[in-house]
Amino acid sequence: MIKAVDLNKGRTILHHGELAIVHEAQHVAKGNKRSYVQTKLKMVKSGRILDERFRVDDRVEIPFVESKTYEFLYKEGENFVVMDEESFDQIPVSPDVVGEAAKWLKPNEKIACQVYEGQMVTFELPFVVELEVTDTAPSIKGATATNQLKEAILETGTKIRVPPFIALGEKVRVDTRTGEYMERAK
Repeated sequence: MIKAVDLNKGRTILHHGELAIVHEAQHVAKGNKRSYVQTKLKMVKSGRILDERFRVDDRVEIPFVESKTYEFLYKEGENFVVMDEESFDQIPVSPDVVGEAAKWLKPNEKIACQVYEGQMVTFELPFVVELEVTDTAPSIKGATATNQLKEAILETGTKIRVPPFIALGEKVRVDTRTGEYMERAK
């Protein structure tokens, strides 16, 4: 059990006996009124998003969740196949669990997952990934980093905005939390 004020994004909790993942948690204090924690919870079974308000002193139950590292292998139909690095078992993962991470997944990428009672509940990529630019407008000679950006398609098929000096075939570093270009890969 933890206090509601200690909730943060990505935390797995039991809410009314059902497993939920905290997508947002904001501590709100309004003048002389009691402060509270406003959250958005994603229910694991149903996929529903709930807006819940907790008093700061409310107790929230934390289930035992095992953290494991997997390696993404390939996409098969709609499912994403990952390999357990210890037992080498291949496990299909539904797109609902993968979520936005699908835009940045490439083979052999290491994934941090949380497993609850044998079921994968979270799927987290590293904060920064290196991806190759597979399509973009030609680079402009003498172009420097300016506010003008051009569109580029990465090896995963995702489109991002990059500076004009980035050329076809170059690797770039992308922040997986925001989806923004960070720098050229070294």
